[in-house]
Amino acid sequence: MGINNSEAKKKIRENAKIPFGMKDKIGYAAGDFANDLTFVIAAMFMMKFYTDIMGVSSAIVGLVMMVAKVVDAFTDVGMGQIVDRSRYTAKGKFTPWIMRFAGPVAVASFLIFAPYFADKPMGFKIAWMFITYILWGSVCYTGVNIPYGSMASAITDDANERQQLSTWRNIGATVAQIVIAAVLPMIVYIKDAEGHQVLDGNRLMVAAGVCSVLAVAVYYICYALSTERVVIENKEENKKNVGELLKILFTSRSFLGIIVSALILLLVQLTLSGMGNYVYPNYFNNTTFLSIGALVNCILVLVLATVIGKLVEKFGKKELAATCSAVGAVVLFIMYAIHTSSPLIYFILSAIAYIGIGVFALVCWAMIIDVIDDIDVKNNYRSDGTVYAVYSFARKLGQAGASGLTGLLLSIAGYTAETAFDTGVVNNIYSLATLIPAIGMVLLAASLFFFYPLTKKKVEENIETLKARRNK
Repeated sequence: MGINNSEAKKKIRENAKIPFGMKDKIGYAAGDFANDLTFVIAAMFMMKFYTDIMGVSSAIVGLVMMVAKVVDAFTDVGMGQIVDRSRYTAKGKFTPWIMRFAGPVAVASFLIFAPYFADKPMGFKIAWMFITYILWGSVCYTGVNIPYGSMASAITDDANERQQLSTWRNIGATVAQIVIAAVLPMIVYIKDAEGHQVLDGNRLMVAAGVCSVLAVAVYYICYALSTERVVIENKEENKKNVGELLKILFTSRSFLGIIVSALILLLVQLTLSGMGNYVYPNYFNNTTFLSIGALVNCILVLVLATVIGKLVEKFGKKELAATCSAVGAVVLFIMYAIHTSSPLIYFILSAIAYIGIGVFALVCWAMIIDVIDDIDVKNNYRSDGTVYAVYSFARKLGQAGASGLTGLLLSIAGYTAETAFDTGVVNNIYSLATLIPAIGMVLLAASLFFFYPLTKKKVEENIETLKARRNK
């Protein structure tokens, strides 16, 4: 029999006596591991699957993925409000939602990849793509990801421990990326009669099924190991409707700054990943380096994770991420200029450039909590679920924009199933795959340096202000 809301809150406050430790880190890492088992496979292979297996043009795939994100404007914010207003259970306010949506998100992800519909009419295939993508991303993934991301504030109110959660979240995501980005290309690509590396739809479907089953198991690990210690709520007189809350958010420079930076990051990161699916097989005719490159990037993130805490403590999140982004931009411009024919050189330079992406990815989840603290300081109002939901929606716009941008870039390059290996086309793909991300990294560095306001000093001041309020 369940306990009432007051008893549940009392239990959560008692959990504060449980020391924060490795159990929390592993549990939180498991959450993003599970998330990325469905997210990364969609980001990496959905465009390739629908262009090469289903015969849908890249422009239509990109457009469908962008249009689908309009729905997220409602589902993300709606889920944030549901989470913020939900009652407490013995496991807390946020954690129970993970298992409520673990099964649905796994099934929806598997349904996206349906090669048995390849011979259906084009209208049917586009409709199937749109419906399954909405079901997965806008409904089921939202249902598990919004409470998961918001949960960090409830696990601990200590700034250093929150950075550790952000780091471990990225460790979990990186492990998932190793599984998908490094291992799957070696499984789902085969050689055709002419010796070209091509995607096999049936193998991809089976791989998606395995990843979906694994995701459910890992979500349970997150649920079982996560401990909420902080009761997150506002006094009745401070509660606001969605319109009032959005007004607070979109007049906050820190919130707008993290959104702009995250959007640019995702456009760069996913465009590099999406175009990599065409650069390596089509330009280099080499999928081995596609797997190796992804693996090296993942290892780099894991190595960075071991030192990021000390670097942040010394330099600050904003300062560190901005500087590394500028370095990444320089390397990408070099890649564009030399137009190498060596996949080895390409992936070495890509790995160096990826450091700029990896550093920001490791700190961005702690930065959104810094933003929530900043809004709390300035407005005496806290709504972790809804703030994270709006942030998540903005990130999804970046994800959709990257899909649309990848489709657009492929169209500009002249890519079709018939021209996939034409010399002019593959050279265009290489140029666009390096120049556009280079420009994006310049914009990312500029947004962090000049627009995002939460310097190391300001973050520390906000933490002290909130501690003083709680101790009154």
